[in-house]
Amino acid sequence: MTEQKLDRNNPKPLYQQFREILEESIDSGTWEPDDKIPSENQLSSTYGLSRMTVRSVLLDLVKEGKLYRVQGKGTFVAEQKIEAMSLYYVGIREQLEELGYEVATRTLECTVTESNSNVAKHLDIRPGTPVFMIKRLRSIKEGPVSIHISYIPTQYAGGLTPEILEQEQLCVLMSRNYGLQRKKMTETLESVAADSEEAELLQVEKGHPLLLLKDELHSDDDIPYEYTKVVFRGDKIKIRLNYE
Repeated sequence: MTEQKLDRNNPKPLYQQFREILEESIDSGTWEPDDKIPSENQLSSTYGLSRMTVRSVLLDLVKEGKLYRVQGKGTFVAEQKIEAMSLYYVGIREQLEELGYEVATRTLECTVTESNSNVAKHLDIRPGTPVFMIKRLRSIKEGPVSIHISYIPTQYAGGLTPEILEQEQLCVLMSRNYGLQRKKMTETLESVAADSEEAELLQVEKGHPLLLLKDELHSDDDIPYEYTKVVFRGDKIKIRLNYE
């Protein structure tokens, strides 16, 4: 780590200055994933801070997934999260590929099912109305990163086979086959804990933090034609939301 000095004449708290120095070492690649960082004693001595302050900053960075601790061995740099944009702009598969990741998609389910009250509300149909449900798992070389569950009216399901859905994004197929273009999208993002099925598919422990992104897509005539839920591994992906 390139040693930076704390500016004790700066109105910014020393705690925040120290945190920014550590974050810069991580974000710039000075510290690489799995590198062991200096001990609390070393950092305290280097920056003239109390061990309590140093420990507090390190614990915050551990909670945020930027560092991790191994009992009896020290504190290490965590693998940094992939930053993705809202799916309003571009699908997650395309985003990952643009970042240089080789993406694999596996279709888990592809079937007609009765809509429950929640799905019916998002598609503006009566509960129990048949819908086409698609469930897919996306993975990169490092492992699975997201589960995608989409519901569309059955009239748009023609030609959607498990094989095709593994090769092409649903939005592209809907546009190509039926001329459906997104005019409006309602999107929500929340933190959830992995249930047993999600934990198994994403190769994490039950209760692991996940990000749940819900999208409701409307066509040019303002009729909803797709409702999708995407569950991301919270330790692998972060979502950047832009408002312009």
